[in-house]
Amino acid sequence: MLNIALFGPPGAGKGTQSEFLIQKYKLYYISTGDILRKEIEQISELGLQAKNIIEAGGLAPDEIIVQIIEKTIKENPDVKGFLFDGFPRTYIQAYILEGLMIKLNTSLNCLISLEVDEEESVKRLLLRGETSGRKDDNEIVIRKRLIEYEQKTRPVLQFYKERGIYVAVNGLQSIEKVSEDIDLIVQNELSKSLFNIVLFGYPGSGRGSQGKALARKYGLEFVATGPMLDQEIKKQSPLGKQIKSLYENGQLVPDHLVVQLIEKKLEESKGVKGFIFKGFPRTLVQSYILDGLLKKHGSAISMVIDIEVPTLELIQRLDDRSKTDHCMPYDNSTAKIVKRLQEHENKTVPVIHKYNQLHGVTKIDGQGSFEEVFERVSKEVEEGIKRMR
Repeated sequence: MLNIALFGPPGAGKGTQSEFLIQKYKLYYISTGDILRKEIEQISELGLQAKNIIEAGGLAPDEIIVQIIEKTIKENPDVKGFLFDGFPRTYIQAYILEGLMIKLNTSLNCLISLEVDEEESVKRLLLRGETSGRKDDNEIVIRKRLIEYEQKTRPVLQFYKERGIYVAVNGLQSIEKVSEDIDLIVQNELSKSLFNIVLFGYPGSGRGSQGKALARKYGLEFVATGPMLDQEIKKQSPLGKQIKSLYENGQLVPDHLVVQLIEKKLEESKGVKGFIFKGFPRTLVQSYILDGLLKKHGSAISMVIDIEVPTLELIQRLDDRSKTDHCMPYDNSTAKIVKRLQEHENKTVPVIHKYNQLHGVTKIDGQGSFEEVFERVSKEVEEGIKRMR
């Protein structure tokens, strides 16, 4: 999710640049004035509280404002992010927004400040007053608003400077150049977001080889639980010894051991553009675990891919593989192959259904040569990357 706060003194051009950001990045626009008026018009409980205070000559308190903002965010879970205009307006509101973002498991990516000096602001607003007919666009009111901005809002900029997410843009440039500079800032923020793929497919669908090839092509880290478990055994680590003992006794490796390896992988993989998960999650429980692990590391699933191959072809592929060095333990008999396919049907297909409801699942025809399938998968991945950016 991309969350941006757009700042600037009156006349800096926030309205114009807000439209640019909303249109290009499909952000949901949050203006405290707009959402407050909406609540009042809807005669909601919060709206009535705000209306009574305003009619008595007061300003809507932060307690009501933050509840309305939280309500607005929760009512729009499918948007790509939010653009805040007019909030936070004070140092206290900056803390309020930070707490709200934490509660909603997200954060403010950046604060973009359009820098315009006082005389330019006055000049622009007086010019606007000549055409808009707005009574508040006179020099006395304008300078009063600019003083208020300096006194109340400048400290907010310092708050975000200290957090390292404040970015200044020269607002004296042309509208096009300001938009271009803002676009570069947003693209830089998006480049920090990890692109995470969960790759599904029945045994024999080719997801392992496709996943490795995708990882190489797009600079992603390939995460496959099987090789990770085998590596721990080869290293004879304490965890590896536990895994070996379980294997020797014909037991499955419990989730809490697998999670340790995945979390270690996430922590140690620095500078990667994202991850491709193959073989995890296999169950609904594991899907919730993966969601939690990614959230803990400030990330989320970006794309879910399911490589589809007809059952008879899967059986043929697995039977052919049993005669090679790549033979898996379940490849050496038709009964074992069928059992493994049934296990995928019973345990993993429900996970795919869950992700389809949450994120949507991209189905890929897995028939044909490796190159043909890889071309199809790559095309979808590139579309997914474009949508994220």
